Amino acid sequence: MELIKKNKELLRIILSVALITVGILHFAIPQPFVKIMPPQLPYPLGLVYLSGFYEILGGIGLLVPPLSQPTAWGIIALFIAVYPANINMAINHIEIESIPYSGSPLFQAIRLPLQGVLIAWAYWYTKPDDKQEQASIIPKSMIPKELEL
Repeated sequence: MELIKKNKELLRIILSVALITVGILHFAIPQPFVKIMPPQLPYPLGLVYLSGFYEILGGIGLLVPPLSQPTAWGIIALFIAVYPANINMAINHIEIESIPYSGSPLFQAIRLPLQGVLIAWAYWYTKPDDKQEQASIIPKSMIPKELEL
């Protein structure tokens, strides 16, 4: 556990990069995401673009110290909002051609609880951090003191 705490900022960067990457994929190749959307939801392509936009925004916001805590709460909300697509994929055994074994029951069984891990990971960043150690895409010297939390 100490090793994980020690690498909190590295893990913040990994989560940010993952969110930005997946968010970009929502725009670059939206069809796999549209395919897993529950049929009850309207405008599946629009919702895929919207979730991709918020994934990119969340990935960036997690690396802006004054915004990182509220951003982490937004990421949690996003992970909860997209969960129905994961459930739909599992229930209907939807296979994504570009993801090996995505149609297998084992893949589907692992994917659903993985969302809980992602939520817990994002929750970690809802707590105050040492602002001097926090990973940031902007130089700390450029952050006005009144914006520091």
